[in-house]
Amino acid sequence: MAEEIEITPSAVGQKVKPSKKAPRSSKTKEVNKRRKRTVRPYPGNSFEDSLELALQIQKFAAGEKVRRLTLLKEMEKSPTSSSTQMLITNSAKYGITTGSYVAEWLELTPDGKIASDVSLPEKETLQAKFRLAIESVHPFKALYDEYKGKKIPSHEVIKDFLKGADDKVEDLQECIDLFIVNAKYLGLLQTIAGSEMLISIEQVVDETQNTHQPSGSTSSVVPATSIKYGPLGDTAKPADLKNVCFYIAPIGAEESDVRKHSDLFLNSIIEPALKDFNLSVVRADKIGESGIITSQILEHLLKARLVIVDLSFHNPNVFYELAVRHASKLPIVQIIRKCDRLPFDVDQVRTIEIDTTDIYSLVPKLETYRSEIATHVRQALANPDSVSNPLTVFSPGFQVIFPK
Repeated sequence: MAEEIEITPSAVGQKVKPSKKAPRSSKTKEVNKRRKRTVRPYPGNSFEDSLELALQIQKFAAGEKVRRLTLLKEMEKSPTSSSTQMLITNSAKYGITTGSYVAEWLELTPDGKIASDVSLPEKETLQAKFRLAIESVHPFKALYDEYKGKKIPSHEVIKDFLKGADDKVEDLQECIDLFIVNAKYLGLLQTIAGSEMLISIEQVVDETQNTHQPSGSTSSVVPATSIKYGPLGDTAKPADLKNVCFYIAPIGAEESDVRKHSDLFLNSIIEPALKDFNLSVVRADKIGESGIITSQILEHLLKARLVIVDLSFHNPNVFYELAVRHASKLPIVQIIRKCDRLPFDVDQVRTIEIDTTDIYSLVPKLETYRSEIATHVRQALANPDSVSNPLTVFSPGFQVIFPK
């Protein structure tokens, strides 16, 4: 083994004795061992989110090969941000595009071009999306083949199957969540006889109308704005909110339908979805009087690591608190009852719809809703700079900053 020679400025022009590098301590070796992680055998984000890159290539380059920096400039995205790099990486992992986040050119694959072409019949794009989102990803294909035409079992049962089907999958829960989200996006999950079933892509295609998809909308952008304010309230010891998820929700009076709704979502969907994230969930009624914006509530809105907001019932207090959170430009996950119309002001932000029509509609899909929320949370926490809301769309650099 070659010996390493250390050269210092004072040693230049002099004879230098070779010196052996100090051996690594067992502690250092253990730290490095823990840092090593097998590359996940599936993309790190949902197919729907990853497809965004292809849609932008269709929009700005008519689906043709395009320089990466030119495209990112049109998309108003930083080429060095982690969210941009992950978008390009995951798009390539799904086989939607070719080219890495440092490549000079980005190009759609044949299936990527079909899946993102809104002028094609929906049946054709759906088949291409299935090939990319499920069939080309080994663990997702294994799950599809195993449960096609069957009831979706509990996640613990699916984990046991994955352990035998693909020993390369380390984070089993993340893999399951992404598969469920992709399957729902493609229409492969349907409630039949009171159970959530995974149906075949052939059936979905047969049931799909041969229509064209609506094209997306664009929005104007104004220069960046930054606003700084002084300390909040008169609290002597600010709370540590690094491991807190603040749950903004309509609360209502005790025993009211609104309170029962909020408790149900909190206990049966939100908390189970966050169990693997080391986040404690706090609702406004636990830190202040309902309906009153206290300094503690404002502090949670502006400093909590994550906010999940329930837009059900169109509660005005909820929308007020959501607007405050928008100003902080920190991660948000939106949910709403399926029966409630999503207001125009926030309908551009991806929102998880939860069907509460009756117990027969809700219960079979609880695991699916948990997976959707977990996937959105995972993405929000991994890429906090990718936050998008009406304020950041209007002015990408806008942010209200409060002292820590």
